[in-house]
Amino acid sequence: MREQAEHLLSHFPEIFTGLGILLGGLLIGLVLKYAVFSVLRAFGRREDTTLARSVAKHLNQASTWFFPVLAISLVLPLVPLPPKPFEVLRRLVEVALVLTFAWGLIKTVDVLQDLVQQRYRLEGADNLRVRKLFTQLQFVKKLVVSLIAFVAVGLVLMSFETVRRLGTGLLTSAGIASVIVGFAAQRSISNLLAGFQIAFTQPIRIDDVLVVEGEWGRVEEITFTYVVLSIWDERRLVLPLNYFIEKPFQNWTRTSARLTGAVHLQTDYTVPVDALRAELRRILEVHPLWDKRVCVLHVTDAKERTLELRALVSAASAGDVWELRCAVREQLITFLQREYPGSLPRTRAVVEPDGHRPEVGISLPG
Repeated sequence: MREQAEHLLSHFPEIFTGLGILLGGLLIGLVLKYAVFSVLRAFGRREDTTLARSVAKHLNQASTWFFPVLAISLVLPLVPLPPKPFEVLRRLVEVALVLTFAWGLIKTVDVLQDLVQQRYRLEGADNLRVRKLFTQLQFVKKLVVSLIAFVAVGLVLMSFETVRRLGTGLLTSAGIASVIVGFAAQRSISNLLAGFQIAFTQPIRIDDVLVVEGEWGRVEEITFTYVVLSIWDERRLVLPLNYFIEKPFQNWTRTSARLTGAVHLQTDYTVPVDALRAELRRILEVHPLWDKRVCVLHVTDAKERTLELRALVSAASAGDVWELRCAVREQLITFLQREYPGSLPRTRAVVEPDGHRPEVGISLPG
């Protein structure tokens, strides 16, 4: 015990000096980080740019760790430690530097995404080009983040001699392992390949309106393995990427967001079709959702007791078409109730003069 205490006391000046150098490096890194972000915030207040706001938002926390570790790595050669403790300290600093740098790169990807989203907005009326870009951007972002994380972890592991030797042994059996993994993860790999295909051929895009499995909704998220569909009633439908490669589905916004919708009415044979057609035109001309493309009324079927009328209307998006169809249906029925009540579906009874039991015909809305 006495010898160990004497040995520790003999190295006390070196330990004290080393701690002082490390704390100095830590302080220098924190001051540098504070100075850089103070200048950035001042510039953001003066110019109010998206770049300044995004960097301050995403890189602030990562920089709090990266700058001190970077400063410590620069002053590390000045630390007077014996070879073995110095090697352990150097490895720890290298690992921390790689991980914090990778963290900063991942957050830089978020900054780039903010810049793209600032320039291109999904809220526009005709956003087909923007939806194409955002679909590719989301997939590429996930791919880049995964590659950064993979490379960072690989560099950390390969910095240890034991792992390097293990890696050399694994490479010799890589062929057999790849075959085994290929069979075991066949569906996962096919989903990943489907993700590449969807990102660049784009049968679906972010914010596309789809009808899938009888559900109407918008594409909310596309990941490496699945697609999240936001249903109109705020439910979420999650489907594997392979679904959109192997099965049919409806894409209402494939080339344009504009749509045509149909309104069906069941009426009596006495309905004045021309008057109803004129009323349809009047309703659409004052309605703000009509895009002035389609305004048509046809008699599409003559059933046993009713006529089927179909009104076609158009609007700029699927949501607008739905609202417009509901408004047109309501106002056309109100018009018939007010002006031509006899044109609504009716029940008729025919009494035979010879006293036979009457035949009753019932006509109901379809």
